[in-house]
Amino acid sequence: MAVPMKQGGMSKGKVIFYVVMSGISTGIGALIGHLVGGISESIIAASLSFAAGAMLYIVSGELTPEANNMYKGRMNAIGNILGFILGIIAINL
Repeated sequence: MAVPMKQGGMSKGKVIFYVVMSGISTGIGALIGHLVGGISESIIAASLSFAAGAMLYIVSGELTPEANNMYKGRMNAIGNILGFILGIIAINL
């Protein structure tokens, strides 16, 4: 996270501030997850499902088109499809 900000011309002070703020919010989220996660297994399952869906959205909606623009090939899409298939197979084992 810090390297792209520094490469973009941001000052060291701002980079450190944003990295620390990101770390604090991550810690607070982990604490909330720990407190809420002890309520029931259904809440844990719903939270993990939401997180997985968000990650799939980011990969499919943002990273894959950008990779296709950069590398002009089909290997990115094939890799994503194979990853999804292997993930589904691994879940069902």
